[in-house]
Amino acid sequence: MHTQDAAEAIAGPPARGARERPALAGPPAGAGRERPARHGFLLLGAVQMTLIFTLASLAVPLPRIAAEFRLDRAQLILLSAAYGLTFAGLLLLGGRLADRFGGRRTLTAGLLVFGAASALAPLTPGYETLLAARFGQGVGAALVAPAAMAVLRSLFPEPAAYGRAMATWGGLSVLGATAGNLLSGVIAAATSWRGTFAVPVAVTLATLFLAPRLLPATPPGRGRALDLPGALLATAGITLASYGLVLTDAHPWGSAPVLVPLVAGLVLLAAFGAVERRTADPLLPPGFLRDGRRALGLAAIGLTAAGTATVFVLLSLAFQRERGWNELLTSAAFVPFAAALLGAGRLAGPLIGRYGPGRVTATGLGTASVGLGLLATTGFDSSVPYAYGLLPGLLLLPAGGALSFAAAAVLATEGVPAHRAGLAGGVLNTAMELGPTVLFAALLTLGGDTVSLAAAAALFAALAVAAALAAASTIRTG
Repeated sequence: MHTQDAAEAIAGPPARGARERPALAGPPAGAGRERPARHGFLLLGAVQMTLIFTLASLAVPLPRIAAEFRLDRAQLILLSAAYGLTFAGLLLLGGRLADRFGGRRTLTAGLLVFGAASALAPLTPGYETLLAARFGQGVGAALVAPAAMAVLRSLFPEPAAYGRAMATWGGLSVLGATAGNLLSGVIAAATSWRGTFAVPVAVTLATLFLAPRLLPATPPGRGRALDLPGALLATAGITLASYGLVLTDAHPWGSAPVLVPLVAGLVLLAAFGAVERRTADPLLPPGFLRDGRRALGLAAIGLTAAGTATVFVLLSLAFQRERGWNELLTSAAFVPFAAALLGAGRLAGPLIGRYGPGRVTATGLGTASVGLGLLATTGFDSSVPYAYGLLPGLLLLPAGGALSFAAAAVLATEGVPAHRAGLAGGVLNTAMELGPTVLFAALLTLGGDTVSLAAAAALFAALAVAAALAAASTIRTG
């Protein structure tokens, strides 16, 4: 969905008939705040989409980068994963910094790091500098993403308005990933892969200029400790475990390059859990994830991000290798995907307001499961025409993904107090980043691409059933 349409939907009247989450049907924000809030949402939405755009922007041009720098498979995998590794690893710390020092201040600091790394990347003379720039982008993004959600919470202080905002916010990440895959191929074909970095640089500069004018100066959370031991353990644990999983594409699961970082990361994460239970002001309060609806929302976010990312990677490679398509044709093949995403995204907010986030999450996951099943059946057979071998799945998957992502974002953030908005943003984005890493590594061990997508379809269907049962239970007890 476009951020302009999203902002207008948020500022407008709530949908009727909401039973599962009445807050979505509450009164809108005061008329005097609607325009500033709408403009602020447009700015923050553009930033969120750009963070995910940047994550996906090298997917299509990777073969060209590998040829230019003469990269082997391991180097290519690390370059592809570098942004996501630091992004995911530092998100919990980024959330705590946003809550401790204020959302807008942390947002500005993160944008400076993100923008500087993005400006360095297209000037890089070789692999090592480009890799460092991608790591730097991830560091900046880990500060920006939770800080943006903390500012969003200040823009929409009323629970009803915030619920509608999150219903839209969830879909922006999927839209950003789709834009990254689509536009990166077009830009690379028209100029070079270096041109893809113009987007994050431009958005960063615009945001730094407009933020003081459109975004509230969120107050710092005085008296809150940073929990540095927890931050170090979480960052190192998530980064090492993710790195080990990424390397399963090039090395066997039992090999040292996979096992050493994976086991070390898991040990550090176990230590993080032990430390958090004994810390007075923990980085991630243990009770934060005990809420069943929040856990369901985070699982749906991680699974939806994983499913769409897996399809983009596998089909992009298949289009270029099996069908012989160039970068421009590969990007064009996903245009219906983007159209379905936009259409479903526009419907997500009203549907959540009417039927509740649980039922919409279940419906979205079920629809996406059917799309994945169709792509698994015919998507990798180059003899099957695009029109009925790929198109049905490329319509159903994004339609369901947009609904599940939007509704799951509401589930994951409902009831979160304002002073923990940064934490909520960090956890939500961590689920979105870790989902593709964990699931993609697991799916690759099952065999070919067809089996991988079929297994993903089964996971979507299972979680859809769980979401439907949880929604039914909420309605009965509510």
